[in-house]
Amino acid sequence: MFNNKKKADENEAEEVKNSAEPAQTEETAKEATAEGTAAEQKAEKAESAENADLPALQKTLADTKAELETIKAELAKITDLRLRLAAEYDNFRKRSQREKEALYADVTASSVATLLPIIDNVERALAAENASAEDMRKGVEMINTQAVQALEKLGVSAFGAVGDAFDPNIHHCVGTTDAEGIESGAIAVVLQKGYKLGDKVIRPAMVQTAN
Repeated sequence: MFNNKKKADENEAEEVKNSAEPAQTEETAKEATAEGTAAEQKAEKAESAENADLPALQKTLADTKAELETIKAELAKITDLRLRLAAEYDNFRKRSQREKEALYADVTASSVATLLPIIDNVERALAAENASAEDMRKGVEMINTQAVQALEKLGVSAFGAVGDAFDPNIHHCVGTTDAEGIESGAIAVVLQKGYKLGDKVIRPAMVQTAN
C-alpha cells in the first residue's frame, strides 16, 4: 500500500512537470520573438537614420570637393605669381649689373678724357730739344695748373696747408718739427697734399705738426 501511494505521488509530480514545460517553452518563445522584433525595429531605425543622413553626407562631400578645387586654383595662381616675380627679379638684377658696368665704363672714359691733355703736354715737353731750365720750369708749372683744373672738373679738390689745424680723420702725421709762428699741434710742413671727392677722402695729407 505504501508503495502504491509513493508511485501515485511520483506520477502526479511528473504530470505537473510535463504541464509546466510547455508553459515555460511558450514564454521563452514569446521573449525570443519580442527580442527579435526589437532587434529588427532597431535595425530598421538605424537603416532609416543612415538613409536620412546620406543626402547630407553627399552634399558635404560635394562641398568639400568644390572647396578643394578652389584651394588648388588659388595655389596655382600663387605659384605662377611667385615664378613671375622670381623671373622679374632675376631680369632686374641682370639689368642693374649691366647698367652698373656701363656707368663705370662711362665714368672711367670721361675721367681719362679729362687727363689726356695733361699727358699730351708732358709728351710735348719731353720732346722739346735744347729747352732751357727756365722753359722746362714754366712748362711743368703749366702742366701742374692744367692737372689741378682737370681734377677740379672731376670734382676733386686738394687739402692740407701749413697752419691748418691737424685733423686725424684727413691728415696723416709722420712726425713733429719746430716751426716759428705755427701754433703747437698745427700743420707745420706738408709733405704730400691730400685729395677728396666731395666729402670722401681719396688720400689723406701727409704732414708734420709743430711742437
